[in-house]
Amino acid sequence: MDTPKPVARESRRSTRVRLNVAIKARGLNEPITCEGETHDANLHGALITTSLPLRVGMMIEVRVIPTGKCASAKVIYVDPDRPRHSGIRLEQPQNIWGITLPPDDWSSGR
Repeated sequence: MDTPKPVARESRRSTRVRLNVAIKARGLNEPITCEGETHDANLHGALITTSLPLRVGMMIEVRVIPTGKCASAKVIYVDPDRPRHSGIRLEQPQNIWGITLPPDDWSSGR
C-alpha cells in the first residue's frame, strides 16, 4: 500500500490522509448493503463514495476490504450535489484503514 499523504488538519480531531481503499457498507438498522471506496480517512472516520446513496444519521457497519477490519459508523454528512459522497464518523476511533505508518496524532486516540 502506498504511503498516505496528509491532508490539511483544519479542525479535525486527527490528521486526515488521502486514501483510496475498497469498502463495503451495511446498514445496521436499515436493509442496505453496498460497495464503495474511501477518499480521505482519519482515526475518527472517512469521506467515502458508495454505490447507493446513504442518509445522514444512518448507522452502518463499514468493512475495509484489504484489511478485513470492520467498525460501526454514523453517516454525518451527505453531499447535496453528489448524494453518493458521504462523511462517516466511527463509533470508536481506530485505524481500520490499513495505514501502517499513521500520523503521530493517531496513536493518542484523541
